[in-house]
Amino acid sequence: QVQLVESGGGSVQSGGSLRLSCAATGVTGRTHCLGWFRQTPGKARQGVASIDTDGRSSYVDLFKGRFTVSRDNAKNTLYLQMNRLAPEDTATYYCAAEKAPCGPMVMDITVDYWGQGTQVTVSS
Repeated sequence: QVQLVESGGGSVQSGGSLRLSCAATGVTGRTHCLGWFRQTPGKARQGVASIDTDGRSSYVDLFKGRFTVSRDNAKNTLYLQMNRLAPEDTATYYCAAEKAPCGPMVMDITVDYWGQGTQVTVSS
């Protein structure tokens, strides 16, 4: 059974940083592309960043430069380092997995598995 469990969310001040983690079972970085999405109330989930099965990182332009995605294959864990956070980054962040063959994870309709989400709140 596939399970994706996020952790690391919380409340921070503008300009602060958070590191999100996603512990994966039933999938690996070799069988699935792994990535992060976020969602605010009333809006669709949008892609943030992902890593394909070859280890290539991809970023949606909005997040490139401030956010960094990485993975630890030994721990089967995906990470999202978020720096210089702003109030508009407030959202629920979801870990996601897409079965190979797969590429950059941008659209939620291509996702096969989702985590439960972790809340990030950035105050001004």
